[in-house]
Amino acid sequence: MHISDGVLPISVTLGTGVASLAVAAWSVRKTASEDLPKVAVMTSAFFVASLINVPLGPTSVHLLIPGLVGILLGPSAFLAILIGLLLQSLLFQFGGITALGANALMMGLPAVVCGLLFSKLRGKTRKRNAIVGGLIGGGGTLLAASILALLLATAGEDFLGVMKLALLAHLPVFVVESLVTGFTVSFLFRVKPELLEQRFGTPPPTDH
Repeated sequence: MHISDGVLPISVTLGTGVASLAVAAWSVRKTASEDLPKVAVMTSAFFVASLINVPLGPTSVHLLIPGLVGILLGPSAFLAILIGLLLQSLLFQFGGITALGANALMMGLPAVVCGLLFSKLRGKTRKRNAIVGGLIGGGGTLLAASILALLLATAGEDFLGVMKLALLAHLPVFVVESLVTGFTVSFLFRVKPELLEQRFGTPPPTDH
């Protein structure tokens, strides 16, 4: 689900770039220093999961895990995904540098939304956490695919076929992401439930 350079109109590329910088700044402000190791781990997980992809015209199909990243990182999810996408673009030419803003919004915003929804809906039981986590994990993928479709629609009629194909191709990914996220949340709730607690307010001050 990486958009390549030159696919989107210049106005969309510039607009998504500016919006991505603004959201990234917000994500940095919401990230406490003690959360940085967890951000690094989830950035690595997203980086590796997204490397296994199937090319699909100007984009690709692969695991996204926006739901899982959002559940574990909350507001810091956007920062983690932005860094992962930047590294993928520089090291493996997955997605373009000029399209980085669009790719970050496409995958990062669903992650933040998923984290917020999970914090509101998770409840107190292991079963409830697993079910909500699974639904949110799949929902994050569908939201990202929908944003991809909207972005490709701005590229003109030549990409309408790719847009429809991309949506259909991500239906199996939705199922896989739901299962992976649900099982992971269930496991973490049992062994380390504090990892599922996220702060969407101002991070506490750090002692120096």
